[in-house]
Amino acid sequence: MNTVSLTLNQKQIDTLFETYRSKAVKTPAYAQYQLKLDGCTITAYDSKKVVFQGRDAEEMAALFEPKTLSQPPLQHAAELNGYPQAGSDEVGTGDYFGPVCVCAAYVDASHASLMQSLGIQDSKQLSDEQILKIAPKLMAEIPYSLLILDNYKYNQVHQTQNLNCIKAKLHNQAYLHLRNKLGQLPALSVIDQFTPEASYYRYLKNEREIVRGITFETKAENKYPAVACGSIIARFAFLKAMDTLSEHYSFKLPKGAGPATEEPIQQFYELHGEQGLMNAAKLHFKNTDKIKR
Repeated sequence: MNTVSLTLNQKQIDTLFETYRSKAVKTPAYAQYQLKLDGCTITAYDSKKVVFQGRDAEEMAALFEPKTLSQPPLQHAAELNGYPQAGSDEVGTGDYFGPVCVCAAYVDASHASLMQSLGIQDSKQLSDEQILKIAPKLMAEIPYSLLILDNYKYNQVHQTQNLNCIKAKLHNQAYLHLRNKLGQLPALSVIDQFTPEASYYRYLKNEREIVRGITFETKAENKYPAVACGSIIARFAFLKAMDTLSEHYSFKLPKGAGPATEEPIQQFYELHGEQGLMNAAKLHFKNTDKIKR
């Protein structure tokens, strides 16, 4: 028996019931209703999860995919435009201190009100205080995959791989993990583009498993809520990692890599030496060459 589970918002659930009211049967426990159609049983649970079971389960569930919205069977199907979607972004690549964090996130129409209430937007447009407040609420509600590459490992890997190669492998792994959580990725899965598509897949040519069918767009965090969510969660992880490193070394590590960081970097080196830099900084940055040894 084919089974497909989706999470819908309440208006979609109500519209679905009104469309097939005549097919309603006895309601199971913890459900709003159950519909028995020819070839498919649809159960809408109190949690807003809707389960399609039977020979035509995939066909019925596919009505909620963006690719079929041009012929919506439900009155409010247009509300699903652009959902579900997944998106990934990275944080920390421009900072001398701290790890590289990549997050792939998934959102669908049921998350729209949450994202609106939290004011979801690109993490670069939010203050650190806003990120620390928003991210935990987001992480409690949406599926995501977060990868954190610490500095020691980063410095080792960067000896043989450039930054774009490292990012490509992290994004691919984040999407693999997210796919495992979801069962399958939505048709619309986006990466905030940092390298051309051909180069991205070239970096992955020796990987055991590769996620394909990705959409690559620049400034995607301003176009796709899923990318914005990934950006926020990645930034949150970066901020937490910086706090942990600062506490470990009893030294307030600066963000960024500009001129304002030169003096703190020198002070950090004098206190913690080469090993400290290996564990807390990205050694290939030009900032390392400016240290007075």
